[in-house]
Amino acid sequence: MLRKLVFIFGLVLSTGAMAEDMACNVAAAEKKLVGPAKESFLKSCEIAARVSCERAAKDKNLTGTSKSTFEKKCLYDAMGD
Repeated sequence: MLRKLVFIFGLVLSTGAMAEDMACNVAAAEKKLVGPAKESFLKSCEIAARVSCERAAKDKNLTGTSKSTFEKKCLYDAMGD
């Protein structure tokens, strides 16, 4: 679900198509973004991923350490590090 949301957000930001399972860094590389364009794309993608991860944690009724651990891993996966 997270990757689908990142995909949808990526389509809004770009005119090119992305594969559905691409993470932010992979998508930036695929688009051959560099410099300020890459930084801007990654910031926007990270914001969308963070919102999606927070929503997923809320849907799972996670709190405390479980919530923060889940969100950190979710964001890490979404960014494609």
